[in-house]
Amino acid sequence: MKVRATVICEQDRHILLVRKPRSRWMLPGGKVERGEAIADAAARELQEETGLGVDGMLYLMELQTASTRHHVYEASVANADEARPQNEIFDCMWYPLDAVQNLDTSDATLRIIKAFQRRL
Repeated sequence: MKVRATVICEQDRHILLVRKPRSRWMLPGGKVERGEAIADAAARELQEETGLGVDGMLYLMELQTASTRHHVYEASVANADEARPQNEIFDCMWYPLDAVQNLDTSDATLRIIKAFQRRL
């Protein structure tokens, strides 16, 4: 089973989403490297994919799908307006939190976002 560090960044009721070429929108995140703390992987992936640095992070939940265990963190970032797609990421955007169900995303992404919304 894959272990994935997933990051939610929320700013003014908008959520940061990323997309690889010819792929669906998803939350920033990725594989946890051997020996790496999951929180460190979440911060690293956010920086690698969007250029954003983390000011603080809060563990929110774990979600298990058929092949992946998602460890989800909420990250606060100081430079939210500087989010830019980097590395394998083709595009990133701040999208209205209450309209995410209108985007092409995975079931896991939608489940994580809906859980996050209940918390607000």
